[in-house]
Amino acid sequence: MVTHGHADHCRPGSAALLATPETAAIAAARYGAGAFGSVQALPCGETLTIGAARLRFAPAGHVLGSAQAVIEVGARRAVISGDYKRRADPTCAPFEPVACDLFVTEATFGLPVFRHPPVEDEVGKLLRSLARFPERAHAVGVYALGKAQRLIAELRRAGWDAPIRLHGALVKLCDLYEAHGVALGPLLPAAAAEKQALRGAVVLAPPSALADRWARRLPDPVICAASGWMRLRQRAKQRGAEVAMAISDHADWDELTATIVETGAAEVWVTHGAEEALCRWCALNGIDARPLSLAGRGDEGEAEAGAA
Repeated sequence: MVTHGHADHCRPGSAALLATPETAAIAAARYGAGAFGSVQALPCGETLTIGAARLRFAPAGHVLGSAQAVIEVGARRAVISGDYKRRADPTCAPFEPVACDLFVTEATFGLPVFRHPPVEDEVGKLLRSLARFPERAHAVGVYALGKAQRLIAELRRAGWDAPIRLHGALVKLCDLYEAHGVALGPLLPAAAAEKQALRGAVVLAPPSALADRWARRLPDPVICAASGWMRLRQRAKQRGAEVAMAISDHADWDELTATIVETGAAEVWVTHGAEEALCRWCALNGIDARPLSLAGRGDEGEAEAGAA
């Protein structure tokens, strides 16, 4: 059961892939139709029975197609959250809490210092900079799956209706989102534009491209970044971001702890982040918890673990 399409969760070469239809489509777009031995799509809400176990998915609110894996055997239920967020996102279905006995939760922002600001305040930083520097391109480093599409949708919701320019690495997944009913408005390739046409434009690209010669085509660019890690000044400095937007696709500390309580789980396993702090919080609140070690964590698949 694969919860979503990011590379630290969905790896090509597996003998079988069981995922939501959207995640199956994302996997095919990213890795090719033959990347998995077999692919089975299971829409959220439908149940698959394997032996004594009943399997289903519930929305996780992380990116398009993201889901929690719900496994039931007899009267016992385990829920594996995958990556999730609790904030509203116009590009994917919202998180649905599922009551369970065992909850396996992520902890990307599992420290009390992380409390995400309202997304409209962060988008406002970019809009104010665009108004202040209309002659400069605003180059935003975003991950190709999820963050790019969410930022586009949030800009549209804030009233930005001009064409948004895309690095070539973002085009395929933006097209996939639109094919699944997520309206993104006018999008144009950045590579085909004359330098003059990029003045005052919003240009989205992978973070690595903004540190590469690719960015030289942009007219006096304002370097921007959109990630939950932008709450940390040092991270923003490392990215060279003049406009640092703390926009996250993960739950923050308050949301992680509230979700654990909401599930009613007597046992919690914590992974993908600051496991110790969240386990300590569970212990103080009478919940049995332990960190979960993952095989392969830290290998090449973790390159996208920063898609926060």
